[in-house]
Amino acid sequence: MIIVKLIGGLGNQMFQYAAGRRLAQHHNTDLILDVTGFASYSLRKYELDIFRINATIATQDLLKRVEPFSRKDFFRLGIRSLFLGETKIESIREQTLDFDGRVLSLPDNIYLDGYWQNEKYFVDISDIIKKEFTFATSPPAINKGILEEIRGCNSVSVHIRRGDYISNPKTWETHGVLGIEYYIQALNLIEKKVINPQIFIFSDDIPWVKDNLKTGLALHFMEQSGEEKNYEDLRLMSNCKHHIIANSSFSWWGAWLSSNQNKVVIAPIKWFSDEKMNGEQKIVPLNWIKI
Repeated sequence: MIIVKLIGGLGNQMFQYAAGRRLAQHHNTDLILDVTGFASYSLRKYELDIFRINATIATQDLLKRVEPFSRKDFFRLGIRSLFLGETKIESIREQTLDFDGRVLSLPDNIYLDGYWQNEKYFVDISDIIKKEFTFATSPPAINKGILEEIRGCNSVSVHIRRGDYISNPKTWETHGVLGIEYYIQALNLIEKKVINPQIFIFSDDIPWVKDNLKTGLALHFMEQSGEEKNYEDLRLMSNCKHHIIANSSFSWWGAWLSSNQNKVVIAPIKWFSDEKMNGEQKIVPLNWIKI
């Protein structure tokens, strides 16, 4: 079995699931999700049940079999020791923001603890990931017409994330907020690459965007879903043909799940406030445009 620790928002949970799913697929074994961290993490909740995923939730008895992480034992591939007659489950903690290829050849009975924000952890099973990240329910009536509009034009999703990037000091220190200049530059580039683009704005601060984003392009503000159903924004994003993403795993997935083979995806070259973290981070696929 492969157990993966889930924590963070929906985009983070999707990366964690995808990495665990690939390893479970490799071993033809079960994927189990540890969601116990949300009991003490009031900012977020478990959200993957909106998708048609192939996993179960870990029990407390199962988690008791997980060995504590030990740096000296990282990627030790020796014979599994026994615990009360059952195989121990070794903990593997993410060591770098960059892709670590050793993860792909880990043995069975592993507990993954990290964010795993690189498509190389699961790109070889992209079809499976995209199938399992389809929504388990139909969109609400208010969004069905918007979906038709998005599918029928040269739609461009633009994600402007502020929210906790502004209000939470720790998040601000880690991520920072993209300036309006990034979005103006990205929209100018879209105009050169996409015929008659229709811009669909997704943000947790639509009033701020309306006051600050000045462009001659047609803008459609998506403010009908609300914070409790932010996954509906993800559904709409992923149906757009082109994308301007924030330094956010949420809009990363909106772009990655898009089925448009000729999609233009623009991403920020600076993902974190900390330059050292930017040096290690390789979250943006090579065929996306970084500015």
